[in-house]
Amino acid sequence: MGVMLQAFYWDCPKEENQEFEWWNFVKAKIPSLQATGFTALWLPPANKAANIGGMSMGYDPYDFYDLGEFDQKGSVKTWFGSKDELIDLIKAIHDNRMQVYADFVLNHSNGADEQEVNPLDNKLRWTKFTPASGKFARDWTCFHPSSFERWDDKEFGEIPDLCHRHPYVYSEMLELARWMIEDIRFDGFRYDFVLGYSGWLVKSILERIYTKEHTTNFAPFGVGECWDNDQTIDQWLDEVNNWSDNPGTAFDFPLRDKLKNLCDDYGYSMMNMISGGTLSDDRPSSAVTFVENHDIMRTNPVVNDKMMAYAWILTHEGYPCVFWYDYFNLNLAQEETQNGIAALIKVHEQYAVGNKDILYTDDDVYIMEREGVNNQPGLVFVLNNNGDNWQGRHVKTNTVNARFEAIAWRGKNDLGKPEDEWTDANGNAEFWAPPRGYAVYVIA
Repeated sequence: MGVMLQAFYWDCPKEENQEFEWWNFVKAKIPSLQATGFTALWLPPANKAANIGGMSMGYDPYDFYDLGEFDQKGSVKTWFGSKDELIDLIKAIHDNRMQVYADFVLNHSNGADEQEVNPLDNKLRWTKFTPASGKFARDWTCFHPSSFERWDDKEFGEIPDLCHRHPYVYSEMLELARWMIEDIRFDGFRYDFVLGYSGWLVKSILERIYTKEHTTNFAPFGVGECWDNDQTIDQWLDEVNNWSDNPGTAFDFPLRDKLKNLCDDYGYSMMNMISGGTLSDDRPSSAVTFVENHDIMRTNPVVNDKMMAYAWILTHEGYPCVFWYDYFNLNLAQEETQNGIAALIKVHEQYAVGNKDILYTDDDVYIMEREGVNNQPGLVFVLNNNGDNWQGRHVKTNTVNARFEAIAWRGKNDLGKPEDEWTDANGNAEFWAPPRGYAVYVIA
């Protein structure tokens, strides 16, 4: 399915000394990202934000149609750059045969120009929006409480909460999605805070037929940030995908919880990794797997041995998403070695296909085989949770009389390459991994 890069982190323009230049900064890295094997980039919200108290990451949208061309809210550009620079970035991504997804914030708006009294509860709120783009002007009737909806899922803090059942708001949301896809040329969306509104809105956007780049039936990609347990994610996916010709996906937060424990809780049993309860276990075609993102990084980051988690998501089912800060700032890319994310991306794109067969699991060691598809070979993946010693186990694979070579590996304090292994006439062999590390073997 490819490998996605989340091409930002919180306050990245400031942290990288790239304020108002982030689009150009990302564009310069596109050729090397494509050469590594990335197939898509997820960009931060591109719209002009409220910018209350300073420049914003965009999750407080003010003018949905201002991508950095109108002088409002303290700047012409967004914190990431101008509209023209964004369009140039999207073109560069497409020229390098990758897709690009927009972070879509549909639940709320912020930074209104005037306060209004909502006569339904007689409360004063900031709900009068007169954006410079002249598009999607809003007043109190567009927000909750509303005569069009008696109940809303959740609010995002104190920010005015849009009522999507209002015919005007609903039609504007669909037009905004069309404009982002057909005119700005995005290939899909990451839907922010989907717990705040009903899944039928996402379904409506995914189901619509778009015309894009000579394709008259373009189907956009969609992934929801349903930050909850597996049952809630399942329910959201059912609502979005029921009778759909273009099903959406969701981030696998339950798997991320397990990966966090695996990396940071020494002695965490590998048996927990096969106990189910994750999206990638239950409905892998709907799972976007990840290790870190812009939100979790600030509150509950993985602190230790993060490459164990990346080795997992880049060898298993699901659509893996790599985090910019991990890849570049923590220097986990390791593009010139076999010990980093870059090598695992190549593993994912060339070998991580076919059915998954768990060959062995105990508290310390996990061994899994991907069986391959047609002429595309599979792999054997070994994860060692023991912090002191190399560990290996005898397993029965689906491949007989073959030599296996490690093509990606890493231990906590040991980068030594695992030795080649040979399967016998029955497919039996012993596969090893370094302490607190992993090894990926393929047929040599």
